[in-house]
Amino acid sequence: MGGQLMVATTNPGKLAELNRILAAGHVDVELISLAGLDAPAVRETGATFAANALLKAHAIAEFSGLPTVADDSGLCADALNGMPGVLSARWSGRGATDERNLQLLLDQLADTPAARRGAHFTCAAALVLPSGREHVAEGTMNGRLLTAPRGTAGFGYDPVFVPDKSELTTAEMTAEAKDAISHRGRALRALAPVIAALLG
Repeated sequence: MGGQLMVATTNPGKLAELNRILAAGHVDVELISLAGLDAPAVRETGATFAANALLKAHAIAEFSGLPTVADDSGLCADALNGMPGVLSARWSGRGATDERNLQLLLDQLADTPAARRGAHFTCAAALVLPSGREHVAEGTMNGRLLTAPRGTAGFGYDPVFVPDKSELTTAEMTAEAKDAISHRGRALRALAPVIAALLG
């Protein structure tokens, strides 16, 4: 059995995704999530996805004493100069919800023609060791934004995002199909060999 790896999330979907990716890469580590732990809340004050991922990973590595993976991701709309970006989860302000964020985005793009509705999701995944050593990998998924939501899988902006070379939104895809092309999948797959070298 390899070492233990803390994953800075309480989201079972994220944990399962990393588990699938590491298993596919034959990386033998035991994943531990923050579920049920009294972990510190980390404010995402960074100006970039990488900065926020590192903030979370450093804080949780310090808290747990274990190597820690954390990620930060968001949607960048071309017509909004790359916003909401790092503000994706908080786009509609205090008390933001997925539904409110999505509706605000659609309202802001209401008069934007199809040719200018390009967008991409970006994810930065960070691995931080208790020693303070760090490694960051990034992944991107390019696509376009619809004018109305479609699909019930996924979360956040998935119902209005159609990846390049697809007719389905990421909310209409199976988890496996989305993993194969997603920004988070790409970032975590890029991090997997580093995890293997250090822990596997």
